[in-house]
Order: sequence, then C-alpha cells, then structure tokens
Amino acid sequence: MGTLALQSCNNADTLRADPNAKKGTGGGGRGRGRSLDAGGPAPVVVAKVSQKDVPIEVSVVGNVEAYSTINVIPQVGGQLTEVFINEGDYVRKGQKLFQIDARPLQAMLAQNQANLERDKALLNQGQANLARDTASEVYARAEAGRYAKLFDDKIVSKEQVDQYRTNADTLGQSLAADRAAIESSRAQINSDQATIDNAKVQLSYTTIPSPIDGRTGNMTVKQGNVVTPNSSNLITITQIEPIYVTFAVPESTLADVKRYMAQGKLLVTAIPQDGAGAQEHGVLTFVDNNVDMTTGTIKLKGTFQNQGHKLWPGQYVNVVLRLTTRPHALVVPNQAVQSGQDGSFVYLVKPDNTVAVAKVTTGPRVDQDLVIEDGLSDGDTVVTEGQLRLAPGSRVSMRGAGGDSGGGRRAKGGDGKGPGGAAADAASAAPAAAGDPPGDPPKGGRRGMHRGTGAPNGGGQPGGDPPGDHKGKRRGPGTGSE
Repeated sequence: MGTLALQSCNNADTLRADPNAKKGTGGGGRGRGRSLDAGGPAPVVVAKVSQKDVPIEVSVVGNVEAYSTINVIPQVGGQLTEVFINEGDYVRKGQKLFQIDARPLQAMLAQNQANLERDKALLNQGQANLARDTASEVYARAEAGRYAKLFDDKIVSKEQVDQYRTNADTLGQSLAADRAAIESSRAQINSDQATIDNAKVQLSYTTIPSPIDGRTGNMTVKQGNVVTPNSSNLITITQIEPIYVTFAVPESTLADVKRYMAQGKLLVTAIPQDGAGAQEHGVLTFVDNNVDMTTGTIKLKGTFQNQGHKLWPGQYVNVVLRLTTRPHALVVPNQAVQSGQDGSFVYLVKPDNTVAVAKVTTGPRVDQDLVIEDGLSDGDTVVTEGQLRLAPGSRVSMRGAGGDSGGGRRAKGGDGKGPGGAAADAASAAPAAAGDPPGDPPKGGRRGMHRGTGAPNGGGQPGGDPPGDHKGKRRGPGTGSE
C-alpha cells in the first residue's frame, strides 16, 4: 500500500512539473512545452517616480509674420528711368530703389520759381508806390491847411480851399490802395512759395527710397515702363528683422498667460516643422483683445530678433510658449497612468513585489512624462507596461527602470532559464553520471526535471516513470530525498 501511494504521489508531481508529459511531448529542450503557472508572477515593465524641474509649456503650430510689409507705390507719374536694386535684395532704410523721369516736374518747379520772382518785384513796386503816395499825401494835407488859414483871412476863395482838401483826401485813398497792393503781393509770394515747395516735394517723389530695412520681393514694373501715381505697385518690401510669430492658444490658458505675463516676459520658441533649422527664441509681445468665438482660441504674437534670418514670412513653425518652470515636480512616464471610473490611477509596486492601485491627480504633460500632483512619492515604482494582467495584490516580475530581469523568480515558475533551473539541472545530471541505468532515474532526478530542464535526465519514458520499477527509483542514488 505504501508503494502504491508513493507512486501516485510521484506521478502527480511529474504532471505538475510538466503539463505536457501526459500528452507525450517529452522534454528534449530546456523549458519546452511549459508556461507560467496561472498563479505565478506577471511580467511587467516598471519605472521610478522621479523629481525634477518641469517647464510648464503650451505647444501649438503658428506661422511667421513680417514685422511690417510695405508696398512701394509711386506718388508721381512718369517713365521709370532707373532701377537700382535686384529682386530679392536686402535693402536698408533710405537706400535708393527707383528713379522716375523728373524733367516735367523740374520745369514746373522752374516756372513756379519765376512766378515767385515776379511777385516779389510787384511787391517792391507796390512798396515804392506807397512811399511816393505817402509823400504826396503829406504835401497835399499841408497845402490844404495853409489855404484854410488864408480863407479865414479872406485872402483866397472857398473854392480853392475845397480843391486842396479834395486833393489831399484823394492821395490818402491812394495810400490805402498801395497798402492793399502790397498785401496782395505778399500773399501771392507766399502762394508762389507753397507752389514751389509742392513742386519740390513732387520732384522728390521721382526718386523712390526704401522706407524700411527689409527684403525685396517680385518686381512688377520693369525699367522703361510708364507708372501711374498712387496705383502701380512697383515692389513689396517685408521687414524680417525683427519678425513676428503668430499663433493661437486655447482660451482656457488665457488666465495663465495673463498671470505669468504680469510676472515677467514669457519665452517663445519657434521650431521649423522639418526640424532642420535651429530653434529661434523670442518673447511674447502681443495678446489679442478678444477671443475667437468660432474656434475658442486667442491670438498671440512673439517677437524674434531673427538676426540670422532663420524665420521667413508665411512659414509654418512649431511654437512652444513657456509659462513658468515648476521646481521639484514628480513625474512618471505617461503610459503609467490609467483611467478608471474613479479617475486616474497607477499600479504601485510594493516591496514584496505585489501591486496596489494608487489614485493620482495628474498635472500637465511634458514630452513623454506626466506631472503627478498628488498620490505618489519620489522613488516609488510604478508599472508602465503590462497593466492588463494585473489586479490589486497581483505578484509581478519586473523589468525596466527600478526592476530586474526576474531570473530567480522565473526559475521558480518553471521556465528553466534562471539560476534555480540551472542548479536543478546540475543536481539531476549528477546521478546519471554516477551510473543510473536508463529508465531508472532517482527521485532527485525527477525533481531536477521539475525545476529545470523539463525532461528526465536518464532516458526513461517521456512523461512518466518506467512501469513496475518505482522501488528502484526511490532507492537509487540521487540528489533528491523523500
């Protein structure tokens, strides 16, 4: 009875060690045909909760906008006689661009200057007439006074007195006319001067300089063509140093933008979408005065010095607006955080290699990391891959940051690759070397099979003991013991 009971026990051990033994698969290779026990540790990838300074940023797509754009339109008409630049040149403020035929305006200026000289002569003539008429009027007044005294003395007639008084009054009116003529001449001189000034301005328009520093575009009118004032666009100049980058952020970030702008200048980084160019750094200088109701965003602008001309008007760039930097923030890989009915959570690995559910409060995302506001501590180990296999209290075998390869635990689970399986193989091989007959492995050899190779170390029948010879196996030499 004891022998039968032992045989039944040993067969059950063999089946537990090798589930495929009953199917006759045998064990030619190490660990072939076996899987982890249903209650064994689940393989997971883990990471450590780290603490670092985290920049709080908003990443969007924006486009480059010229600081200013000038359409060069002639203000006078005429033939375009000279062009001093080429298309695409970088020009400086005041640099000569075009020359329009100035001869008609020069002739008009000369005519206006001649009219000015004529009116100046008329002014001089009026002033001379005034001086002459003033002297005559003074003499006539004196004569009229003398004749009035003679009339009182009954020396002359009243008719003579009236004649001299009338002559004096006539000369007085002539003085008023002379003064009016002088004022008219002066007004005409001022008008002539204004006409001359206008002619000079019109003449200056025949030479067209650059109003800003910038880069020229396509030239729409070539040399020799006749241009029309205030209609012909000769060329467009865009100012690219400095330059704007325009972008829109969600209205939910407006409060943060205003709060951090009040504390200081906010850094804006522009990155070319192809990633080939270097990053350009500027500062936030403009916040629009209203939110776009159709998109729920607000328009912002960053100003960049752009001394290397890396940014180009109309170019699309990736924009990163840095609001602030949060010191000593806790971060975990983004994939570690799961969503559940009660909110966000992570699987926290405890010292005994079991997991627990830890509810967390998440903050902003930074690259591939997620800021944890509450729920974890620095140095905690969380699961980043393999969460679907887990439940609270599950045992895990870890790999990745903060974990190991799990060799020892896997050997206990039966994969035969860890140090536990290797030791059992060595123990199982020892009896065979000492001369065990084929098909009669000791019990120690069977235990070695269970722990390591998955096949008897003696050459017996696959999946079980040789029939009718259990006693010899129990008493034979081996490392195992009952």
